[in-house]
Amino acid sequence: MTLNATIARVTDRIRARSEGPRGDYLDRMRAAASAGPARAHLTCGNQAHAYAAMETDKATLAAGRQPNLGIVTAYNDMLSAHQPYEDFPKLIREEARRNGATAQVAGGVPAMCDGVTQGQPGMELSLFSRDVIALASGVALSHNTFDAALFLGVCDKIVPGLIIGAATFSHIPAVFVPAGPMTSGLPNDEKAKVRQQFATGEVGRDKLMEAEMASYHGPGTCTFYGTANTNQMLMEFMGLHLPGSSFVNPGTPLRAALTRAAVARATQITAQGNDYRPVGEILDERAFVNGLVGLMATGGSTNLVLHLPAMARAAGIHLDLEDFDDISNVVPLMAKVYPNGLADVNHFHAAGGLGYMIGQLLDAGLLHPDARTIMGDGMQPYRTEPRLAGETLEWVPAAAETLNDRILRPATAPFAATGGLKQLSGNLGRGVIKVSAVAPERHVIEAPARIFHDQEAVKAAFKAGEFISDTVVVVRFQGPRANGMPELHSLTPTLSVLQERGLKVALVTDGRMSGASGKVPAAIHVSPEAATGGPLAKLRDGDIVRLDATAGTLTVLAEDFDSRTPVTADLSANSHGIGRDLFEAFRRNVGNATEGAAVVV
Repeated sequence: MTLNATIARVTDRIRARSEGPRGDYLDRMRAAASAGPARAHLTCGNQAHAYAAMETDKATLAAGRQPNLGIVTAYNDMLSAHQPYEDFPKLIREEARRNGATAQVAGGVPAMCDGVTQGQPGMELSLFSRDVIALASGVALSHNTFDAALFLGVCDKIVPGLIIGAATFSHIPAVFVPAGPMTSGLPNDEKAKVRQQFATGEVGRDKLMEAEMASYHGPGTCTFYGTANTNQMLMEFMGLHLPGSSFVNPGTPLRAALTRAAVARATQITAQGNDYRPVGEILDERAFVNGLVGLMATGGSTNLVLHLPAMARAAGIHLDLEDFDDISNVVPLMAKVYPNGLADVNHFHAAGGLGYMIGQLLDAGLLHPDARTIMGDGMQPYRTEPRLAGETLEWVPAAAETLNDRILRPATAPFAATGGLKQLSGNLGRGVIKVSAVAPERHVIEAPARIFHDQEAVKAAFKAGEFISDTVVVVRFQGPRANGMPELHSLTPTLSVLQERGLKVALVTDGRMSGASGKVPAAIHVSPEAATGGPLAKLRDGDIVRLDATAGTLTVLAEDFDSRTPVTADLSANSHGIGRDLFEAFRRNVGNATEGAAVVV
């Protein structure tokens, strides 16, 4: 199938835009690779320190002839998604030995849970944790004793941070090893209903707690299609997971077999073998375009609009909002997974999952078929799915037909003709909106603005009964420089109630919404942010704001708008408590949201 003309044009545009930094990046990668296996250049004292605790593997490590795999892990047992990683290092070491290699835990990276910090001060550290994870990955790999790296991470900022770290060590092959989603619990739509009932006082906290615990109930990733599961999809579309491994539940024989297979594959693609695949070559413009296609086809998290540019920049590639917009316009929405539908990721996987979807997109000419992956040159292996035949892991052709067309549809008969992510621009700045779950009649909202400087003030106004007419709720001073750009997901029940009361309502913010943001139209990541004097700082209560997702515009209809002086806000409360004191340098040096809101790249 011929590559879609828009996909080809966007790829060429990214390649041309990135020519200088990408060329420099590849030159550095080749120089590092030409020096040969890193351990050969370490002194005996260096190596003795590195191998001192490795009783079983000490002789093999000292010989220096077999691959040594570095494990970078985000394990902790507070995050359900990362708890399964507790036993992975032991399994990885055992499998490495079976393949004539060794493995060591190179280091750990922090992993915080946005579900725990939603609406709390700790959420102001969430986005910056991505940069900390990248830095921690760099520290882990800086010992320079590894021939390939295995990255154990799943959730929101963890995978993007690990990718930035992996890309920085471009000459080392990288294999990402997922842990899988928890089994299905209370359906997400029922949980959302209880949240809205609690917001209106219909049920008490006991019923809310009961619903939340029934939804988030065991080891594994949360089952809705938010940022964590979007990350897993991306790693498969970008060729850094084994095919079909993203959504296999933890604690199952198939999950263990896939982890063992990931270790075996990592040993095969080091510079000591005949299939050397440095991660810097895999992370090229084709991989990122394929990732963008997957984002649109699945209706993935808006958080990746921040993460993908930062990830790409680490590999010398520059993405822009126009790339997201153009690809969204030609990629069909093939999946309906909560919050875009009622199904969860387990249902999606059972309906055919990523193997079916990738096959459909390849046949439609919407993916680069020749992209380099950890499996080989080309995306064909990702049209398969893993099976256990006894104790033997094998890959079989993925489903040729969808097994549930209420969840997953072919590219020729999708849920929507486009991916549902739109770039917004106008006299209020640039931002994005995800409309895949927003009813068409709500794609254009024009109403008076109500201005707030934090989400608690919105909730207070709601409880006071102040929202009685159509409103554009503007929550400003929520950008990366103001307070670290927290998610405003806790506003979702409140705004949903207003919408269900028949009001036309929208959110406009320089902050983030959750990867699970859904039915309420939300213009997010608006840049330049209010804290830098951006246009949102000029808005006043009562200004008529027009959010037009169809035309891709975000404007205020006020003749004197350009001549107004931006307001300022007292942001001192954002600078201390719950670790915020430590991140002043991050807030001061962070880049714009349109470029990934990054500090280290």
